[in-house]
Amino acid sequence: MIEVGPQSLQEADTRALVQTFHDRIERIRGQVRQIIVGQDDVVDHLLLTLFVGGHCLITGMPGTAKTLLVRTLASVLGLTFKRIQFTPDLMPTDVTGTDIIEEDITTGHRKWTFVPGPIFANVLLADEINRTPPKTQAALLEAMQEHSVTVRGATHSLSPPFFVLATQNPIELEGTYPLPEAQLDRFLFNVLLDYLSVEEEMEVVDRNSTRMALPTLEPCTNAEEIVQFQWLVRQVPISTDVRRGAVELVRATRPGEPNAPEAVRKYVRYGASVRATQFLCLAAKARALMQGRYHVMEEDLRILAAPVLRHRVLTNYQAESDGRSVDDVLRDVIDR
Repeated sequence: MIEVGPQSLQEADTRALVQTFHDRIERIRGQVRQIIVGQDDVVDHLLLTLFVGGHCLITGMPGTAKTLLVRTLASVLGLTFKRIQFTPDLMPTDVTGTDIIEEDITTGHRKWTFVPGPIFANVLLADEINRTPPKTQAALLEAMQEHSVTVRGATHSLSPPFFVLATQNPIELEGTYPLPEAQLDRFLFNVLLDYLSVEEEMEVVDRNSTRMALPTLEPCTNAEEIVQFQWLVRQVPISTDVRRGAVELVRATRPGEPNAPEAVRKYVRYGASVRATQFLCLAAKARALMQGRYHVMEEDLRILAAPVLRHRVLTNYQAESDGRSVDDVLRDVIDR
């Protein structure tokens, strides 16, 4: 076992960990491609989420394999996996668990016993998270930020690593509830799952019309390795100039900033928080390492800016009136 400690990327054990990191990524990609056709960028964003230690929101129309993608990734990672189907009648205790009274049949003594909910897993699939009211959505807040759950004043820790991979349908569909801003801000990425190309869609039809069951997947890693990879990502250096560029990029989404573009002043109601800057730098470190580099480039910031910021920037009524989406405004910020 490789001990995780304050080492540099030049030491022998760390170099071995880097080699293991790249080997596991290729194996994970190969296993996922046995089930998922296309969507390579989305898979890479989920892997970035994994190595940063964050959470990911996947937005797409029904039937675009959101649930299948998350279930497949959890199987390949060798982690414990739980799924919650979010519905309008779901209660917070259905997510976190609850205390029940148990009676000892020999003594007659009664005591409170905590029964863990499905949130006690390494990978939690929050399926169609925007189909449940905000009260139940908020049950995830403490777990996503502090990796713990408090029930009746008692705090229960979640075993690392812990990831919430949530799927949602576009908000304009019936029966959905907007996610609270505090909930959205805890997601590292908001990834858009688009339709496949013609060739990819033909391959999906061919695969699913000629076989009875999905291929059996082999776990490529485990919880201990993933925790080590998360430490490794944080050792990737980022220069002062690139770090300042990340800060200026995020600050440019705030309409009150003097350097904000005209599109931001005109169309943005609230900009991204400091948490966005932290996540942007961490995700850039993970992407650099996945690309085989040991330093962060401005290219990493540009590529990751949209999925990191699109759920943190709130546009106003003027943007809706002019038909400008959040991505349109972010494109102006990134190009500038």
